[in-house]
Amino acid sequence: MEQRYPFYIQAPMVFIGLYLFFYFMHLLQEIIVPFAFAGLIAILLNPIYNRLQKWNINKILSIVLTILLAILVVAGIAFFLSSQIAQFGEMLPQLKTKAVSLIHDLQSWLAVKFNVSNEKQTSMVNDALNEAMNSGKTYVGKTLNTVFGIVSFFVLIPLYVFLLLYYKPLILNFIFEVFDENNSAQVAEILQETKGAVQSYIVGLMIETSIIAALNSAALLILGVKYGLLLGVIGAILNLIPYIGGLIAIILPVLISFITKDGITTPLLIVGAYMLIQFADNNIIVPRIVSSKVSVNALISILIVLLGGTLWGVSGMFLSIPFVAVLKIIFDRIDELKPWGKLLGDKMPEDAPRQVVDPKEVG
Repeated sequence: MEQRYPFYIQAPMVFIGLYLFFYFMHLLQEIIVPFAFAGLIAILLNPIYNRLQKWNINKILSIVLTILLAILVVAGIAFFLSSQIAQFGEMLPQLKTKAVSLIHDLQSWLAVKFNVSNEKQTSMVNDALNEAMNSGKTYVGKTLNTVFGIVSFFVLIPLYVFLLLYYKPLILNFIFEVFDENNSAQVAEILQETKGAVQSYIVGLMIETSIIAALNSAALLILGVKYGLLLGVIGAILNLIPYIGGLIAIILPVLISFITKDGITTPLLIVGAYMLIQFADNNIIVPRIVSSKVSVNALISILIVLLGGTLWGVSGMFLSIPFVAVLKIIFDRIDELKPWGKLLGDKMPEDAPRQVVDPKEVG
């Protein structure tokens, strides 16, 4: 007979277990984060690897060619961004001079309107900048806080991808053997849906990023904002962070327009254009392109992105949505966990659950 503990004992045990789980996840981030990225990349590259295998190319050579193709794509994007950043660097002295002039005018206006001395303003700004810098370093540092962390992203990820593709049959065989033979069909269905969901999600994100980069760049170039192409691409990359990155992406071109142009017309037009692009992204592009077989509702998305950022920094933000999508697939296939799967999803129930009402209260 199964022994059941009272709630006041179960609840602390659950919280202690969750605390230990997330503590070890945070402690082992330099190992887990690269492996998680490698897993997503391996799933994404799996169709290319399978195609090369069908052409009777040697297994090891197929994996090497697949990884080299991915590296070439990443290197091409990095080369494009570096060339744009180099042009931006040439204008830094001019931008610095204009920024100093604008800050001086702003300080004078604040001193007259609000009777705040320049010294106090400088102290407040320095405190805010120091806090922002420390927060930024903390967030980024959770991913690249040691030499090992940096090396892992450029060495371990390709190595993990190679090994995951090479040992794919061994891993799949292990997963099937862990579960009862009667559940083989269900396990196969979960694996197939997980692979399809991750692949469609990542490919959808790549297409969405390309479209947003084109729209951002076009809007900034039409408005005459300097480095519009670079800022548009950076904004599209930041947009990969759900709900939060899009807001951060607006700040950069607005600041540049304040420094390089006079008046507030252009900054206001930039805000309007980016809001229009965000509306199209959230209501047209994402539902038609990014939405995969698994959809996670906005509330859970925001919460999980913030939790991922707290746990693993920027990497956690990127990994959070695919992680929850995989969880939803598993929850939807297990009867006891189906309510949790529904909670994660965005499908609203057709009929609200009926409340049990005492007839005496009605009468």
